Amino acid sequence: MQETKRRLLLSVYKMFDLCVVVLSFGLAMLLVGSESPAHSLAEFLSMKVKLWNFVIFGVMLVVWHVLLSLCGLYESKRLATRRSEITEVLRGTTLICISVIAVARVVTIHMVTLAFLALFWAVSSACVVSARLIVRRLLEYMRRRGRNLHYILILGTNQRAVAFASRIEARPELGYRVLGFVDDDWEGTAGFLTTEYTLCCDVEGLSDYLRKNVVDEVAIYLPLRSFYEDASRVAALCEQHGIITRFDSDIFDLKNAKPRTDNFDGEAHIAVCGHALEAQSLLLKRILDSAISLFLLIFLAPLFFAVSVLIKFTSPGPVFFCQERVGLNKRRFKIYKFRTMVRDAEQLMAQLEALNEVSGPVFKIKNDPRLTPLGKFLRRTSIDELPQLFNVLRGDMSLVGPRPMAVRDFEGFNEDWQRLRFSVRPGITCLWQISGRNLVPFQKWMELDMQYIEHWTLWLDLKILARTIPAVLKGTGAA
Repeated sequence: MQETKRRLLLSVYKMFDLCVVVLSFGLAMLLVGSESPAHSLAEFLSMKVKLWNFVIFGVMLVVWHVLLSLCGLYESKRLATRRSEITEVLRGTTLICISVIAVARVVTIHMVTLAFLALFWAVSSACVVSARLIVRRLLEYMRRRGRNLHYILILGTNQRAVAFASRIEARPELGYRVLGFVDDDWEGTAGFLTTEYTLCCDVEGLSDYLRKNVVDEVAIYLPLRSFYEDASRVAALCEQHGIITRFDSDIFDLKNAKPRTDNFDGEAHIAVCGHALEAQSLLLKRILDSAISLFLLIFLAPLFFAVSVLIKFTSPGPVFFCQERVGLNKRRFKIYKFRTMVRDAEQLMAQLEALNEVSGPVFKIKNDPRLTPLGKFLRRTSIDELPQLFNVLRGDMSLVGPRPMAVRDFEGFNEDWQRLRFSVRPGITCLWQISGRNLVPFQKWMELDMQYIEHWTLWLDLKILARTIPAVLKGTGAA
């Protein structure tokens, strides 16, 4: 009966979404689909009597439905956050607009203008989001009053299992009711029995319990290494009963890594990632990096030419300094900078080790004797860093990210947690640059990189870029 209700609700969702999209499309067509609303209406009516237009519109409906389904709009949202549900809707309506642009290019639909797309996206997004929020609030109201409930049984009585039950009970709007716990007697059983939770049965008695009670889900919280066979047997038993099996993705008890689900060749995999950057956010970050770096390279072309001429005529050697650096997941790449030192600067480094002013494995000297007179100015103004825009355009680097390490410095790392900085694309600037750069101790530098990775957002990137400019002008962002 519940499955029938669920399918009926999904059908209503799908029909409502398609109706909203079609009506939004028609509204946008009537209001801004052409220079004259009357012309738009005439064109809209004329589409009804042309078989070809019916075929096109039918294909578009199918494509829209597929796009909304791929965005996850028709999966269970019982445990989803309000924000994630809104994001899925906006992603779906955005993809629909992109599909409309593609169709308009292929079959030449003149009504699809920028104003048309903006109105179509705004109306369809607002309507679908509003409907989802209303239904969400209604379902939460019903669940708080004992309707539309899911009964869950928890396998395991360890602290993590009890914490999961506490989180579930703290959110009555989710509609979960904890039936109790299943576990064999162990050294922690006495402590568990002091809680208010019920021990329903042992592992052997679970089969009989499932036959006699209403159970919608079983959450497995047994330690994987010690109780793999028990967990496997329970999962197979739940499969036979058609009961949902849920298990803790943090099976290794990692501190900062974030688990996510991936689909590979039809199979679900749990991937554990050490940073907060998601694939879609990374794609947007890459698009912004490419666009901004290309613009800056074109805009700064006269400056590049002037600096190149000055370097060539003031000291012997090449215009650019190229050095192998360690980048994303320890990939090696050549970094580009304007040359600021004498030609044999790399060979002279060993003689200057005693003058190193920075703690840790890195090597920096404020008044480096290898610097040319022009090089001192380029370093002080950070102009020497500008050729790294080519690295950003190529994809070796990002505008914002932990600084790429020289191979010599990388080999001097002695703690694995510091290597998390290599899990993201290195950047021209980051928190270290706007926090004092050479004045910041190596340990603090690494902590700032970890802070950036853990709390990364596009807004953080923009703030760092904005703060980099005054830091460079003051000289605190220069080497």
